[in-house]
Amino acid sequence: MNNVVVEGTGETVGEAKWAALRDLERLVPGLDRESVRFEVVAEGERGLLGVGYTPARVIAAAEAQPAAQPTSPRHDGDLDADEAAVRELLERVAAAVSATCTVSIAERGEEIIATLGGGDLGLLIGRHGQTIDALQYLANAIAHRRGSTRRVIVDAAGYRERRENALHSLATRSAERASATGSPVALDPMTSVERKVVHEFLKDDPEVETSSEGSEPNRFVVILPRHTV
Repeated sequence: MNNVVVEGTGETVGEAKWAALRDLERLVPGLDRESVRFEVVAEGERGLLGVGYTPARVIAAAEAQPAAQPTSPRHDGDLDADEAAVRELLERVAAAVSATCTVSIAERGEEIIATLGGGDLGLLIGRHGQTIDALQYLANAIAHRRGSTRRVIVDAAGYRERRENALHSLATRSAERASATGSPVALDPMTSVERKVVHEFLKDDPEVETSSEGSEPNRFVVILPRHTV
């Protein structure tokens, strides 16, 4: 398996590591942060009044992960009871809101993947993913009530991956702004699923930390520079 190697720079070793980690996450989908190996090339020097400044430099390496094998949709006769219950729920909801869609069920490890297809996906996704997140919550509640330990993921033609990438970009820009200005940055209201994506993405950032404020359905993430907390 090939290694992916990048170099990161920053005012401190921590900043350099974080910069390198961001680059690796763009190059290695599904990167396991715990597996990244760092080598400090230079500690860096702040200098005096901007004179003599040299950045900290680190080398970060991670193994390139093989492309995930696509899940194959399960046919009706192959679905187990939990999978059939999830499919029935989604089809009933779609019918109730007069949305024309298909529901395909696949299995990935300990997850049930329910993928919606068709021309009315916007109606089923909802604003900021509120509807599809609610459907996922209900699907998991039903599966767990049946005694299933598998997690249910409800997706719509790749929406989850696209939205997660957009949230990562938003979190990156907002964290850089908070660090540069020294002021908290409040994001727009999000669902609990999306807030978790932002919290997880920034949890190891040495420059900022995150919190959630407000009440549902207007609860939002605030990104705060660590030195002001």
